[in-house]
Amino acid sequence: MTAMQPPTTWRSVLPHLDERLPPDRTPEHAGADGVQVNLPMELVRQSVLHKEHWDIPAEVVEAYKAFRPTPLWRAKGFERAVGARVPIYVKYEGGNISGSHKLNTALAQAYYYAKAGVKELVSGTGAGQWGTALAAACAMFGMKCTVFMVGNSLRRKPYRGTLMRTLGATVHASPSPLTEVAAQSEAGVNSLSLAIGEAVEYAARTEGAAFCIGSGETYSILHQSVIGLEAADQLAAQDAQFDAVVGCVGAGSNFGGIALPFFAAASATGAEPPLLLAAESSTTPKLTRGTYAYDRTDATGTGPMEAMYTIGSSYPIPDSHSAGLRFHGAAKVLSAMRHRDQIAATAVGQVDALDAGRLFTRSEMVLPAPESGHALAAVARLAAGGAEGNNGPLRSGKGVVVCVSGHGYLDLGAYQQLLDGELSDVSPDPGELRRAMTDLQPAGALAGVGAGRER
Repeated sequence: MTAMQPPTTWRSVLPHLDERLPPDRTPEHAGADGVQVNLPMELVRQSVLHKEHWDIPAEVVEAYKAFRPTPLWRAKGFERAVGARVPIYVKYEGGNISGSHKLNTALAQAYYYAKAGVKELVSGTGAGQWGTALAAACAMFGMKCTVFMVGNSLRRKPYRGTLMRTLGATVHASPSPLTEVAAQSEAGVNSLSLAIGEAVEYAARTEGAAFCIGSGETYSILHQSVIGLEAADQLAAQDAQFDAVVGCVGAGSNFGGIALPFFAAASATGAEPPLLLAAESSTTPKLTRGTYAYDRTDATGTGPMEAMYTIGSSYPIPDSHSAGLRFHGAAKVLSAMRHRDQIAATAVGQVDALDAGRLFTRSEMVLPAPESGHALAAVARLAAGGAEGNNGPLRSGKGVVVCVSGHGYLDLGAYQQLLDGELSDVSPDPGELRRAMTDLQPAGALAGVGAGRER
């Protein structure tokens, strides 16, 4: 890879984990045929094989060239604004048609599904970045696209729907009148889990269609490794010194993309990896207040049960402007690493996140998405002297790398509320959290090895 070209291989972290990931489980209510997984075989292989380097298809590399490599710079203005004691390096993923990092895996998945003969891709989306990325990828590879978007988010950001439709997608607000899972949901429920559940049901009954997902699966995190691989080369070119890498976490593709290549590189040489800090929403604190257990990934419960850090798929997540972070569980690879204390986590409220986004906009002239604001708030605390957690403060002595996962131009309503003093945080109800996690099954042999800690 040269400075002017995107990577031509993805890098998997799986060969560098101490143990294999806990196997998925079939839900108790699954029918006689069990769980049906409609995945191209290459995506299956990318999820299970302990192969470190995967060639990126030439067609996908060509598509990447339209927006990759993405920029990395030292954010000196933001350093001054937050009183940082160490350098802050920003990797920015918002400069493509989708406005976020999601296009990295959307292009790869559309390529593999099209090659497998699928005519239509169906998915659920929270903030809309994934839906937009999938719509763009489907347009590029000549496929139909149907998206179920969390209704509250679509009403706040109607132009996300407009952009998806401009790209040729059909967009439904979730809950919709089209699915049984929505009809059976509690009144007023708006969640990414439900939107995904609707997409799963719709795809299952539609000929030529397949459900695909953009964040928590191991193959999607592999595709996102282009972020960290590029960042490593760009940091080396600047002779940058750093000892912490930060990203926001919904299910985990952004954080996994920026952080896990650094873990793999350190493991390959026997070096100490940098601190890998996941910044999640305080409304959905799976990594900081959740449990490591088997849980379903969508509201239908028809998919395999995965080992994850979760607050329970039945938990009614409080509303927030960071719809992309409102998913009840973390990716199984990140969850396993969290359980082994290989990554750290911190929770950030939306007021702090958007305030960090405001400071970043004024100091760096880039408007970040609210989701990215969570990572920026965590970086501000870390670079200024420490991020408080259950085990005391963490500090960076050299520098901090942060991924700004997308732009916030379709989130100006959230910033308007912040500027008008109308924004507030809603904390999860402890009793509701306990109830949602009560009946979950511990995640196999790894349960009890040592709970992940907030840091």
